[in-house]
Amino acid sequence: MSIGNSPEDERPFEDVSEEARPSVGRALQQARIAAGKTVEDISNATRVRTAIVRAIEADDFTPCGGDVYARGHIRTLAKAVGLDPDPLLAQYEAMTGGRPAPTPAAPLFEAERIRPERRGPNWTAAMVAAIVVVIGFVGFTAFKGDSGTTSAKEQVTENSTPTADRTDPPEPKSSKPAEPTPEPSDSAIAAAPQDKVTVRVSATNGRSWISAKDHNGRMLFDGLLDKGETKTFQDSTRINLILGDAGAVQLYVNGKKIEDQFQPGAVERLTYTKGDPQAG
Repeated sequence: MSIGNSPEDERPFEDVSEEARPSVGRALQQARIAAGKTVEDISNATRVRTAIVRAIEADDFTPCGGDVYARGHIRTLAKAVGLDPDPLLAQYEAMTGGRPAPTPAAPLFEAERIRPERRGPNWTAAMVAAIVVVIGFVGFTAFKGDSGTTSAKEQVTENSTPTADRTDPPEPKSSKPAEPTPEPSDSAIAAAPQDKVTVRVSATNGRSWISAKDHNGRMLFDGLLDKGETKTFQDSTRINLILGDAGAVQLYVNGKKIEDQFQPGAVERLTYTKGDPQAG
């Protein structure tokens, strides 16, 4: 029988209380700071979102989506900051009551889902659709007008009966010939501003749909040009044209007639600048 304290009583007392041990999140945060890394650095290295990293360091494991995924995040973050993940996982299990509960798939999916970015309206497709509608309307109107004129002529022919007794008075003939549409003269070419691009569109052979924009894309004109009508457009740099029926119009660019052989009914997209038309 020994007298006094036993050797076991002489061992220093080790403080292993829960209060002395930092929490799981606090331990991860302290290790990250000691490693000189930011939350963004850890997120980029582990592909765990910054919001989840911040929540775990605050001991909030709700954004993880469940115990199974929280354990996986703890293991991943611990390795990233140089800690042994096993003690942290044991501490987490003690905190949550042991074995992790099964995690439903839907909340996890909602937590990890990357929302698709919103796309704006497809203005190009809308513009093409609008052009197709306008061209179709122009073609239908022209076809309808030609059909009506033909029917009226046929009706007059059928109802007309030549008679020998009928004498129509001769129509007076005009001694003055019809004046042709004047084209720009040399003086008109010289008068065109040198610091601007000037485009003149004349519907000489019929009516056509016309669209004209300046170099900034601002709409200068968008509509039908009836036969005999003329529109003139000016810009400091560039004029963009779309002709619904290129064969029905005549173009004058910077005071000079464009001699391109446009086909009737053809849609042409044209661009003219201050240097057009090229000489030669």
